[in-house]
Amino acid sequence: MKRNVLKYIILAGILLCARKSQAQQDPQYTQYMYNMSVLNPAYATDDEDLINLGGLYRAQWVGSVGGPTTGTFFAHVPLKKRMEAGMSVIHDQIGDVVKESNVFADFAYVLPVSETHKLSFGLKAGATFFSTNFNGFVYSDPLPDQAFANNLSRTYPNVGVGTFYFGDKYYVGLSAPNLLRTKHLESKDGLTRTGVEEVHYFLTGGYVFEINDRFKFKPAFMAKGVSGTPLSFDVTANVLYNNMLEMGVGYRVGDALSGLVNFRITQNLRIGYAYDYTLSNLGRFNSGSHEIMVLFNLSKSGSNSAGNGYDKSPRFF
Repeated sequence: MKRNVLKYIILAGILLCARKSQAQQDPQYTQYMYNMSVLNPAYATDDEDLINLGGLYRAQWVGSVGGPTTGTFFAHVPLKKRMEAGMSVIHDQIGDVVKESNVFADFAYVLPVSETHKLSFGLKAGATFFSTNFNGFVYSDPLPDQAFANNLSRTYPNVGVGTFYFGDKYYVGLSAPNLLRTKHLESKDGLTRTGVEEVHYFLTGGYVFEINDRFKFKPAFMAKGVSGTPLSFDVTANVLYNNMLEMGVGYRVGDALSGLVNFRITQNLRIGYAYDYTLSNLGRFNSGSHEIMVLFNLSKSGSNSAGNGYDKSPRFF
């Protein structure tokens, strides 16, 4: 049965991600495997004692004018058997002009498929806060587009869904974190002033191969589909040493080559860093992208035993 479940999830993900689209506006992450609560509301640990906290900051295309920056925070907690909840906050900014914040509450329900495999379904609901500030903006054209003449401040409701299938050695997830298409600008008097945020679909997966008692090989992938742009595909290969030090490389097809490293500072604390070297034509205008993440686990019972946290979470295996 578990093979059929996995097959259907992957097939559905490929079909969803293959849709045509108009723009890819959602932030991208190199350390996506450690940011799963933000991407998929169905993310689950199935550990009633474990509370996950995490944060990630990304500075993209450093050195370019108005390079995007993204900050995320998440908290994930079990409610009771088979029920888990969480919250996520995402702040995305382009220079000092465009700012967008997303605040969501998540709920996941976990179903056992076998003794070692589980399937969870998730729902997220919240709001998107969008604003623009063109005061002092320097235009390249003598007659700028009227769409940029006024500052905006808008709030939009939003919902997302996801599913997450996981076991002791691997996981695969399919999600759409923002299902409602939102128009940030409008069309008026024959002028095009529309900025539409399209639905983004994420298909993620990872596996752990135990090489020996000290080394584990942890490949992962993320496919992102949105109408009007080519499918974005990340593949990552990490090696974990002694459950303490993890290093790897990543490749975003046609866009960037990445290096990743993270350290387990204490039993409950892990920090990581990733660098993207831009391979596309944009590489001429920036010095790459930097990403820092911090992960912290708490035990509801106050226990700090080795069995808690990183040894059980699907993010770490």
